[in-house]
Amino acid sequence: MGTGTGTGTGTGEERVAPPLTGGEREMLRAFLDFHRGTLAMKCAGLTDEQLRLRSSPPSTLTLLGLVRHMAEVERTWFRRVIDGEDIPLVWSAEGDFQAAYDASGADRAEAFAAWEAEVAHARRIEREAESLDVTGYQPRWKAEVSLRLVMLHLIHEYARHNGHADFLREAIDGEVGA
Repeated sequence: MGTGTGTGTGTGEERVAPPLTGGEREMLRAFLDFHRGTLAMKCAGLTDEQLRLRSSPPSTLTLLGLVRHMAEVERTWFRRVIDGEDIPLVWSAEGDFQAAYDASGADRAEAFAAWEAEVAHARRIEREAESLDVTGYQPRWKAEVSLRLVMLHLIHEYARHNGHADFLREAIDGEVGA
């Protein structure tokens, strides 16, 4: 980590290394954006067909499926939970989170447009929130959760799935590194 200028992600954004010091909100925001940039970087330069390549059987996991899944995660935690919006998932009106993983008929443009739109909404909601103590209701947990928890949860989700993305990308073209 450091103050480097970052790495191109192929989605119009730079992946910027989080600062080594700073306030809680600044650090959470920076680490979340770093992990968002890492996912985009893992997908950069690949064709739609490569992005749909599955991991090792029997798993159906793909890079494009991860992008779609993270669009649902961003939408759910920021818009539906913190902002209280009554909106369906992007790829399942029935609330099936697994539907996003099926990228068999998906393409880069659709997946990245949805993901980038949800990231933009998430950033707006976080910026406009009075503090990290703002809460929203998470129906699956039947509990109020804070924006702080949501940001930490998203960092956790991206970190887990970026590990998957490392293996997927390496299997496609040998590209390694974060």
